Amino acid sequence: MFDFAFWLLSYVIPFLAVLTVIVFVHEMGHYLVARWNGVAIQTFSVGFGPELIGWDDKHGTRWRISAIPLGGYVRFVGDMNAASVPDNEALANVDPELAPRLFANKNVWQRIAVVAAGPIANVILTFVILYVLLLGYGRYTIPPVIGEVVAASVAEAAGLEAGDTVVSVDGYAVHGFDDFQRFIATAPQRPVSIVVERGGADQTIELTPEAVEVQDRFGNNQRIGRIGVSRNVDQADVSLYRPGPIEAIGMTVEEIRFIVQRTGAFLGDFFVGRGDVEQLGGPVKVAKVSGEVATLGIIALINLTALLSLNIGIFNLLPVPMLDGGHLLYYLVEAVRGRPLSMKVQEIGFRFGFALVLALMVFTLFNDTLFAYLRTLG
Repeated sequence: MFDFAFWLLSYVIPFLAVLTVIVFVHEMGHYLVARWNGVAIQTFSVGFGPELIGWDDKHGTRWRISAIPLGGYVRFVGDMNAASVPDNEALANVDPELAPRLFANKNVWQRIAVVAAGPIANVILTFVILYVLLLGYGRYTIPPVIGEVVAASVAEAAGLEAGDTVVSVDGYAVHGFDDFQRFIATAPQRPVSIVVERGGADQTIELTPEAVEVQDRFGNNQRIGRIGVSRNVDQADVSLYRPGPIEAIGMTVEEIRFIVQRTGAFLGDFFVGRGDVEQLGGPVKVAKVSGEVATLGIIALINLTALLSLNIGIFNLLPVPMLDGGHLLYYLVEAVRGRPLSMKVQEIGFRFGFALVLALMVFTLFNDTLFAYLRTLG
């Protein structure tokens, strides 16, 4: 009984807290832009399955908390399901007074705005969290000066030297040595361009970090990039940097750009054979990570919420029917053609998208469970 309570408090509750916030913000983006465009909304649900708690607002929308807290949806009047697939029979028999308020009858740019609003809301959430944390807590940094270059390492072969001050990596400004480590660690076996200051002049060095397996503080295996540089840190080297409100905007935007770029590169690795399936995570892995991060404190959990929100926003923009990106692809084609794709083509796409998303969910769940089991075997 104690073990179950510990598992519930340590993993399930932090995971559900993080997921609920992200889903609510995502669906609220859809909801608000739909309302602004006069769309009739049938349901706003956090979770799937049977309703646990629900109420109707004055606009006729049913707000509900459902039994399976692994997502959510906004369902418009005239939709066949929560994926916003139009119900042709319902559209044909709709009350003429209601017809102008149906999502399917809005112009293509209004529909694009409604669909894009969900992922955009996730990006906004990420920006707000990272910006507030940066302003409120600042950043502890140490000078980005290389202290030692390991013999026969990637760094030595590329020409890096002790005493070099790192200016940027792949165009991202390096504010401290921790930035330099993070930019390299997230690029295993991917070419990077490093600008260093040496003797008062900037030099550009190209290299490819080697991929190594390391364990984090929780015993999880991580595949990271390493080039073979280090730096000794004295207490006097550590300083707290607090950017102003304007500078913090630029730093936050750059951080989001970095996460998006590295996420895209991570996904791209699987198309060129560099991907590591163990790094892919589904609900089980996210729950585990949420629980582990929760032990570091509420600020760490809030930061994780920001990162997951951005990644969910990116994932939803993939051009796969059933996801927001699939809807956007249909509407962009409609905008170019001047007329929508046939319902048959759209239905085939939705079925394909459903099968693909379901397969990905099953694979990540199996992947989570398999590697968790293998780790128990030592």
